[in-house]
Amino acid sequence: MSKTRAFYVEHWKVIAFFLIIYDFVTIAFSYFFGLWLRFDFHFLLIPEKYLAVYYKFIVPFAILSIAIYWFMKLYRSIWRFASYNELINIAIATFTCGALNYILTRLFGARMPVSYHVIGFLLQVMFAAVVRFSYRFILLLKRQQRNSKNNTNVMLIGAGDAGLTILRDINKNIESTARVVCIIDDNTNKYGRYIDGVPVVGGRDDILKNVEKYNISKIYYAIPSSTNAQKRDILNICRETGCEIKVLPGIQQIVNGDVSVSMMKNVAIEDLLGRDVVNVNNEEIADFVRDKVVMVTGGGGSIGSELCRQISKHHPKQLIIFEIYENNAYDIQQELVREYPKLNLVVLIGSVRDSKRIDQVFDRYRPQIVFHAAAHKHVPLMETSPCEAIKNNTIGTFKTAYAATKYGTERFVLISTDKAVNPTNIMGASKRMCEMVIQTFAKLIQNNETDKLAVVEDCFSEMSAEHLEGKTEFVAVRFGNVLGSNGSVIPLFKKQIEAGGPVTVTHPDIIRYFMTIPEAVSLVLQAGVYAKGGEIFILDMGEPVKIDTLARNLIKLSGFKPDEDIKIVYTGLRPGEKLYEEKLMDAEGNKKTENDLIYIGEPLEIDEDVFLKQLKELYEASYDNDEEKLLKLSAETVVTYTRSEE
Repeated sequence: MSKTRAFYVEHWKVIAFFLIIYDFVTIAFSYFFGLWLRFDFHFLLIPEKYLAVYYKFIVPFAILSIAIYWFMKLYRSIWRFASYNELINIAIATFTCGALNYILTRLFGARMPVSYHVIGFLLQVMFAAVVRFSYRFILLLKRQQRNSKNNTNVMLIGAGDAGLTILRDINKNIESTARVVCIIDDNTNKYGRYIDGVPVVGGRDDILKNVEKYNISKIYYAIPSSTNAQKRDILNICRETGCEIKVLPGIQQIVNGDVSVSMMKNVAIEDLLGRDVVNVNNEEIADFVRDKVVMVTGGGGSIGSELCRQISKHHPKQLIIFEIYENNAYDIQQELVREYPKLNLVVLIGSVRDSKRIDQVFDRYRPQIVFHAAAHKHVPLMETSPCEAIKNNTIGTFKTAYAATKYGTERFVLISTDKAVNPTNIMGASKRMCEMVIQTFAKLIQNNETDKLAVVEDCFSEMSAEHLEGKTEFVAVRFGNVLGSNGSVIPLFKKQIEAGGPVTVTHPDIIRYFMTIPEAVSLVLQAGVYAKGGEIFILDMGEPVKIDTLARNLIKLSGFKPDEDIKIVYTGLRPGEKLYEEKLMDAEGNKKTENDLIYIGEPLEIDEDVFLKQLKELYEASYDNDEEKLLKLSAETVVTYTRSEE
C-alpha cells in the first residue's frame, strides 16, 4: 500500500512569503504617505492627477521592488545573524527601487511632487530594515533579560585582529551566556577606547584589578603572534586570578582566517613553560628521509609515534613501524593512513628482544635509517624488574644494532635519556649501556673490527652471524622528560586532579628538564642529519622546572587552589630517583652544532673488548633472571652507576 507523502514547506519559505506580503503593503503605504504628507494629511486636497499616477504605478512598482529584493537575497538571509552585509544589501535594493520609481514616472510623463519620491524612498528603507533587524534585536533583548543574572563575564586579552574576531564571534552567538566586558592590551594608545562598545581597560598589569572590578569568570587570550615568553608572562598573571583561561593555538589561525571561539583551547602546562620556539632546518631533515626506507622501533609510543608523524611529512620511500603493543601500533597506523593516504606504510608487531624477528624484518625491508625508540622507561617499575630493563633496553638495542650493521643500514639513531648520566637506577644504567653499545659499534666499524661483534653474537643463538657490511653510522640522542609522554608526570597529575586529589609529588625540591614531544622529535631528526658516527647528541632542554611548581600550576589551570581545593602530598623519593637530572657526565665536554639547541657530548673512552665481555655476562644474567648478579654486573659495567638505597 502506498502512502501519499505529506506536503512540506521549509520554514524560511513561509517567512519569505509573509515578508513579500509585508513589503508589498509597506511599499504601497510609503509612497502614499509621501503624497498624503505633501498635502498636510488631507486626502481630499490631493489632486486627481497625482492619485491617478499613484494608482497606475504603485502595483507594478511594488512587484518590481519585490523582484529586486529577491535578487539582493533579502528573502533568503538568516536574519537572526543580520549584520553589516545585510544592511548594505537593503540600502542597494531600496536605492535602486527609489531611482526606478523616479525614472519610470518621468518617462511616462507623470511629474510627481519631490516629497512623494523622497518620503516614499525613506519610508521604504525604514520599513525594509526595521522588520528584518527587529528579529535579531528582539532575540538580543530576550537574551539579555534571560541571562542578566547568569552572564559569564569574559576578559579578552588582545585588541588586535584576532581579539576583534573573537569578540564579534561571541556577540554573534545569541544563545551564548558569555559576554566580553573588558579588553586588555599592552598598547597604551588603545587605553580608554572602545571596540564594539567594550572598553580597553589597560595592560597586563591591570589584569588582576579588572578581574575583580568586572567580576570576570573567563579569560580569553587572543594574541597568537606573541612570543612564548610574552605568552608565559601574561598567562602566569592570569593563572593567579582563578578564572578559566582559554587561548588561541597560534598565528596560523590568523593566516588561515580560521579564528573563532571554538578554536580556543584550554591553557596547557606547555604554555606556562614559555620556551622559545625550536627551530630546525626542515629542508635538511626532508633531504635526510626523503625517498629512504625508514624504520622506527617502538613506533607506537609517545616519542616513536611523533617520529612517525614528522617523518611522514617528508615523503619517505617507506615507513616501517615496529612495535610490541598492538593497540599503540593500530592507533598510529590509522592516524597516518588518514593523514597521509599516499604513504607507503608498513606496521609490524614484534619485540626487539626477538633476534629472529628482528633479523627477518631487516632482511626483508632493508631499512636505510633506523630510529631506535623501543625501551622500558618507567624508573620505579624497572627497579623492581631489573632483568627486564637489561633484556629490553640494553640487549634489545644490541640485537637491533647488530641487524642494522648486518644488513647495511646507513644510519642508526638511538633515543637515549638524561637518566643515563650518573644513573642511580637500573633504567638509567641500562640506557647508558645502550649508549655504550652504540659507541662500540661505531668504533669497531671505523676500525674495521666488526668481527669482534660476532664473538658477542655467539651468545645470541637466534641470530645467525654472517658477514657484517660495516657501514652503519651509529649515534645517540640524549634528552630529558617530554611533556605528555607515557612516562611523564603530567598525565598522572591530571588524573589525580580529576579524582579530587591529592596530587603526589615525591619531593618539594625535585627538578626536571622538560620539552614538548614535537620539539624533542624535531631535534632528534635534526641530530640525525648531523650524525657522522659515534656521537652522543645532547638536546638543550632549557631551564629546569620544579615538579612541585608544575603540579601547583596544573591545579590552578584546572580551576582549583593548591592545598585548599586540591592537596599536594610529598611521598618521598622513589627507589632510583634523583633530585635532579644531569645532561652530561663530568668527563664529557660538549661541542656546538649548527643548531643552538643541539650539542655533541664527547664520548667517554671505553674498552670495547671488556665491554663486550661484560655485555655477554649481562645477557646471561638477565635471561637467568639473576637480579643480584645482574645489578652487580651493571655497576661494574657502568662505573658511574650508583645504586640508591631503598
